[in-house]
Amino acid sequence: MNIDDVKRNAFAMPLTSPAFPPGPYRFVNREFLIVTYRTDIDALRAVVPEPLQITEPIVKYEFIRMPDSTGFGDYTESGQVIPVTFNGVAGGYVHSMYLNDEAPIAGGRELWGFPKKLASPKLVIETDTLVGTLDYGSVRVATATLGYKHRALDTAGVLKGLLAPNYLLKIIPHVDGSARICELVQYFLEDVTVKGAWTGPSALELAHHALAPVARLPVLEVISGTHLLTDMTLGMGSVIHDYLV
Repeated sequence: MNIDDVKRNAFAMPLTSPAFPPGPYRFVNREFLIVTYRTDIDALRAVVPEPLQITEPIVKYEFIRMPDSTGFGDYTESGQVIPVTFNGVAGGYVHSMYLNDEAPIAGGRELWGFPKKLASPKLVIETDTLVGTLDYGSVRVATATLGYKHRALDTAGVLKGLLAPNYLLKIIPHVDGSARICELVQYFLEDVTVKGAWTGPSALELAHHALAPVARLPVLEVISGTHLLTDMTLGMGSVIHDYLV
């Protein structure tokens, strides 16, 4: 393989058998369970990078079921998103993500900088309850429950929230172990259709774990629970701050 061939084909690793295909990445029937809760403001300050700004001590804990996603297949994800502002514009900083599929772990980290780690999340309906669980190895670290479709929500308001900007801290090391890339990335969800949105009584329990530290943002008060069914495309990102310049 000559140098031009390498340049032409080098969009992901491994070179001759990439872990994920090129985008765009479309998600059909993407289902969310989101529990919004109040946490400790000092705990948030310890994990949210400048120049993002925290507006209030709120966290959104998410379970996302993705049965039909272009290039990534069928998988489930769980993690924490922190409401922030950047230059006065409200959005969400993706703080942690745990999922059970190699392709979106590799693609998410390499392309955008999603903070993805391998774990075992689930989102299922158990009789009258929507249940999200996250296991790291044999240890249960998160459990969320929501009464199933108790009250419908205004889909226009939900859509507005989904179209807000999202932020990531992308870190790629140099071969000597130092940071070669350290950037704040912005991305948007595109072509979003909200097929349904509901709320109801909700609860969230987080357990401490050395390598899945979701409980470092403790649950002080559950504010709301939301169940969404959507179609959407994950847009590519743009760099809005370079920490190494």
